Amino acid sequence: MVISRIAQGSAAEDLACRYLEARGLALVARNVRYRGGELDLIMRDGEHLVFVEVRSRRHTRYGTPAESVTRSKQQRLLRAAALYLQRQRLDLPCRFDVVAILQADGEPQVEWIRDAFQLT
Repeated sequence: MVISRIAQGSAAEDLACRYLEARGLALVARNVRYRGGELDLIMRDGEHLVFVEVRSRRHTRYGTPAESVTRSKQQRLLRAAALYLQRQRLDLPCRFDVVAILQADGEPQVEWIRDAFQLT
């Protein structure tokens, strides 16, 4: 059975959210969309607001899920996060994490990359 990319992405976000919540983070928002960018998960980790990019792949033929977060993707995430902070009128320390999920045979492998990239 072929699963649509949207359903696959939603399942990966569900898995990432559960994974992070089990490690003490709290969900603030999900799938926040702005023109030119989307924030998959926004979570709270103590005093930090964490913008989480979830990437999932079924194989590494074209690279790992984490490697798919290119510089241009990072720039889109940074712009979307800035808009979110502005519209919510928040002034909190932030970080950008990546949850990379490899859904090969068997159990999905989850890699959590804290502070994956910085504001530049």
